[in-house]
This record gives sequence, structure tokens and C-alpha cells, in this order.
Amino acid sequence: MIRIPGELGKDLCDRHLGMTRRDLLRIGGSGLLGLSLGGVLKLQSVANPSTGGRGWNKAKSVIMIYLQGGPSHLDLWDPKDNVPDNVKSAFSSIPTKLPGVQFTELLPKLAKVNDKFTMIRSMSYTPNGLFNHTAAIYQIMTGYTTDKVSPSGQLEPPSPKDFPNFGSNIIRLKPPEVPMLPFVQFPRPLQESNVVGKGGNAGFLGKAFDPYTLFPDGDDMDMGKMDKIKIDDLNLRPDMFAARLERRASLRNDISDAMPEIEKAVETYNLDDYYKKAMSLIVSGRAREAFDLNQEPDKLRDRYGRNTFGQSCLLARRLVEAGTRVVELIWPKVANSDNHSWDVHVGLNDRMKKQSAPMLDTGLSALFEDLDQRGLLSETIVVAIGEFGRSPQKGVSTSGNGNDANGRDHWPYCYTSVIGGAGIKRGYVHGKSDKTGSAPVEDPVHPIEILATIYHSFGIDPETIVMNHLNQPRELVKAKAVTKLFA
Repeated sequence: MIRIPGELGKDLCDRHLGMTRRDLLRIGGSGLLGLSLGGVLKLQSVANPSTGGRGWNKAKSVIMIYLQGGPSHLDLWDPKDNVPDNVKSAFSSIPTKLPGVQFTELLPKLAKVNDKFTMIRSMSYTPNGLFNHTAAIYQIMTGYTTDKVSPSGQLEPPSPKDFPNFGSNIIRLKPPEVPMLPFVQFPRPLQESNVVGKGGNAGFLGKAFDPYTLFPDGDDMDMGKMDKIKIDDLNLRPDMFAARLERRASLRNDISDAMPEIEKAVETYNLDDYYKKAMSLIVSGRAREAFDLNQEPDKLRDRYGRNTFGQSCLLARRLVEAGTRVVELIWPKVANSDNHSWDVHVGLNDRMKKQSAPMLDTGLSALFEDLDQRGLLSETIVVAIGEFGRSPQKGVSTSGNGNDANGRDHWPYCYTSVIGGAGIKRGYVHGKSDKTGSAPVEDPVHPIEILATIYHSFGIDPETIVMNHLNQPRELVKAKAVTKLFA
């Protein structure tokens, strides 16, 4: 009889992972005989009928375009006719590439490429109590709701006890196949008011699975900040080591001239394998070149849009092309704010027509076209989603916020998301909202089912068990993949 001494999970390389009775039953104990993680996952897929099937293991990378703030589905991609004036969008409907499917006039470029992706018009969930941005962001990024939500929907700051961001789970279970940064988040953190980064890190998995963050200097309204990015803006980790190494290597002054000093620093400090690998990525040509947007032709950069969001979409393509596994592109404006934000409690018409919608239309359409033309869309799953939609009726309060007659409040009960690539159906509309866009009437999809679908596309069982900070077993997400989305 084989006996593993020590406490549960304490003698493993990843102490937080542990080994459960369920794991042993699922793999028949063969993990004890030296199977790799990949081998264990293959055995899990055989033992668990929820794995496999359409779309399974098609994705090599994911680009999550997180439209924090909550875009109005009625004013973008699910317009309604023959409805009361306080429901109807001020923007005209236009035809799209798909017969019978309309967008509003705000999305003329996406209307020409919606044969490349799926639209889910039946996103829906019912919150517990008053559910504002941060709680909703945490749910879509981790798959779980938080224990503590204030009356305003605000949360406490990020904690090591938090559930991991879905990207952290992916890179732990499916590390990159090439020497490249596994998980990159940019161009700003998740944020509502003074709660910054909640749901955006590895939580109880530990800092080794945190994203590399690239938050260029400059105000959110600085549309040229992506022209200022430098490799040293990529935050290794928020600890003294990174700060010491940055000063020692003089990265901020001149990357090329600093190569010998960086190499010396790596030798001088007795670094563990993780930090050695991190530094080798930072100084490698692959990583440096991926962040150099100037390598792209001006014409292509113009096509993406010369603004923070557009250039971030271009960077997302460059990163997955270089081998990054998970890219999280966060809408470059605080969730609850004015100007360029999707949180349109007031001034919806001007803000959407002149600010946020043109950037989304230009950047996202260019990304889908570019990925497809390069053959990357077949192995990259792209998701564009907000934490909720907006209320069908204008000028009403659903969240405790004030709204003018030209504003819509938060609405988690029905909204739209976009998903494409890695075997997702092209030119497909999943689900249907009712005549006012208030509720789904066909095939409702919960946001955590989107996470389950992403895991599935990577060949990861959404119900895979991880051990939390208390060494308790938890599923990656308590949901099944929506396999109808796959061709």
C-alpha cells in the first residue's frame, strides 16, 4: 500500500491544490505513479461525462474584453421597435451581415463582421439584494459571489482569501507552451470608486498566478497613453524584490543598455525559479517585441483606432500571437464614472454616440477581422461582456442611483454579450430577449456559464476542484459549459 506522509496537500509543490478523495477516485490513483498534470486532466475528461464534446480543447488563448460599467444592450446590439418612448433607443436600427439581425447605428463596423462571432442576447442573472458594479465584476471574473456586500453593492478591497480570477485558474492548469507572459491585464485595473482590483488577481491560489499588469501612466481620458508603454511598466509583482530589481537594472532608462545589469542582478540575488523565469521573459525578445506597437503599420493602427481601447485591442492580438495564454483587456474607464464610461445614468445619447460606442465599434471589429485574417481566431476565444446591461426604461432607479430622462440604470436581468473564435459558431444569435429587452424568452445564459464555456474551450473541466486558503475543495465554477455556442 502506498502511503503519502504529511498533512493533506502540505507536501505538494502547490500547497493550495491538495489532493482530494474525489481526485483519487477520478484518476484511479494513477496520479501517484507520476502522471503529469496534462495526463491527469485527460483522465478526468474520461471519468467525467461533463467534459469533451463540442468545442472541447479548441482554444490556445483567450481575450476577455471586459466592458466594465455595463453597456446598454438596447442602444447597441439589441434594439427594439414598437416600444414606448422611454424604452426605445434614440439611435436608428441598421441591418447587419446576418439577415433579420439589427444593431443600432452606433455599430456600423461590427454590423459588417457579425458573421464572425456569436451574440448572446439572453445574458441574465438575479442578484441577491442591491448588486452594483464591484459585486457583479467579482462574479464574472471569479465565478463566485462575495460573502460581504454593503447596502450600496460595494465590497472590501482585494484579499488573499478571494476566489481566483478565471485567468489565474487557466494558467495554473494550462501553462503557456512557449516562453511568454502567461496572463496579462491592461490598460487599467478593475475599479468602482475606491475599490480597485477586486476579482482581478489569483486570490487564494497565490501570487505566482497573478496577472502581469500593464497600467500606463496618464489619466483615463488620455487617449494616447498606449503610445507611452514601456516594458518596465509591466508590473512583475507588488513586492520589494521587483522594486529593487527595477532600480538595479535601470529598466526605466534604457532596456537595451541595461541587459548586462539585469543579468547580473539575476545572478546576484538568489532568486527562485519563478522569478528567474519572469525576468527571462521580461528581457527576452519575444516579450519586448510583443509590447512594441510601433512594429505595426500605421494603417493597421489607424484601423484599430488611435485611442486607448483600440490600441489595447491591437496589443491583445500581438500578445496571443506571441503565446500569451490569457489577455484581460479592461475598458479604460472606471466602472462608475462619466465620460467614456458605459455607466450611463445621465447623458446617454451624447456619451455613447461621441465617446464609448465608436471606440468599441472600431476596436472590436478590427480585432475580429485581424485575428481571422491571421488564422488566430480558430484558436483564440474572444469574449466581450459587461457586468450587466441597462434598464429598459429610461429615468428610473433600479440600483439606488439617480438617473435623468436620458439615462438608464443597472439591469442584470437581460443583456447582450459577444463571443467568438475557437470553435464558437459564426454568425449565430443565441437566445432572445422579450419585446422590451427586459428578460430572456429563450435560452438564458448566466455569466458564470460564460466562464464554464471558456474553461471547456481550453479542455478544462469547469468542475475541476481547487483547494482554497482553508484547504477546502472548491469547483472552478459551479456551472456547465454552454456547448450550443460551439459549431
